[in-house]
Amino acid sequence: MLEKPKPYDMLTDYITGKEVPNIGAEENRQQVERFLVETKGYSKDDIEVDADLTFTIGDEEVHSNVDLVVRVQGKRFMVLRCVPGSLVSRQRETLAAARLLDAYQIPFSVVTDGKDAELLNTVTGEVLDRGMDAIPSKEEAVQRMKEIQLQTFPKDRLEREKIIFRSYDEMNINVQRKLKHT
Repeated sequence: MLEKPKPYDMLTDYITGKEVPNIGAEENRQQVERFLVETKGYSKDDIEVDADLTFTIGDEEVHSNVDLVVRVQGKRFMVLRCVPGSLVSRQRETLAAARLLDAYQIPFSVVTDGKDAELLNTVTGEVLDRGMDAIPSKEEAVQRMKEIQLQTFPKDRLEREKIIFRSYDEMNINVQRKLKHT
């Protein structure tokens, strides 16, 4: 269980039922979790919370996590990064996470503050649509997965992508995994 070095307010995570500190964009993430289940039709079992992301750059092992990952028919379909501010400033970090998290590029990336969202094509980096309605429903996701050919990330760009993710990730200060280090 998470040790609390400071007296943080705690929330009960909508998906996992676990107590989590209310820091950073946690309230935004709780809104997004409810939205995915209650509005977009995903089950709680379709959604990974704080999916582990680990990789190596040279001799350094990087440990991080991804806010939310949605699975459809057993495959990771969409990565969601919940942020407290500017969406555009977190696009690149979210794309890098979706490119590094699995053996294939997770097809869609979403940056959201719980009120607005940007849906991105992970392979091209293109913003496909904006607004919470842009987030695909489970029904839409099932259909899209039938049409998508999953792609690996080019090996010649992999090290650069790791560095990009780590650079953004090091700037994240209000995240649970760093509480033990404060």
